[in-house]
Amino acid sequence: MIQTEAPTLPLLKADVSRLNEELEMRDQLVQQLSQELFRLVKGNTTFMPKPEASSRQMAEIRLLQEQLQEVEQQVTFYQEQITSRDAEISQLRQSVQELSDRSQMLEQVVQELPQIYRQKFAERMVPVKEKVAMLQRENRKLHAELQSVSYRLAVRSRNRTHIDLPSFPRSVSGSMATFGNA
Repeated sequence: MIQTEAPTLPLLKADVSRLNEELEMRDQLVQQLSQELFRLVKGNTTFMPKPEASSRQMAEIRLLQEQLQEVEQQVTFYQEQITSRDAEISQLRQSVQELSDRSQMLEQVVQELPQIYRQKFAERMVPVKEKVAMLQRENRKLHAELQSVSYRLAVRSRNRTHIDLPSFPRSVSGSMATFGNA
């Protein structure tokens, strides 16, 4: 269905109301014409005009029959329009309901998006956190090994570069030895 301008629901309701009023008016006209025909026919024993009936009465009956036929055609036309409009209104109501449902669903999705993103982010962060924790443990282990190796190297290099310096006896008096007149 191609819509150039979708009539709004209030406009459609107004059209339906107007058409119902016109239909009621037509029904009243049909009722009046039926009563008039009944009165005319009631005066005659048969519906078919008698040959002695005046030409004026026959012309009036033909006119009333033509008017009745026109009114019946108009009633049929308006009933078809009302049926068409009712179908269109029903279809529009269904479309409105579907769009309302979709709008509510989308609104709910939009409201849930932050929670979903947090959940997905947390799920993606689990392996990253595990990897970071593993790297930190490995880093601490390597750092401890490095300190151990550095300490051992320092101890070895001190043992290898250890120079034996002569040791001087300390004097008992606590004063420094003098070298005399040198």
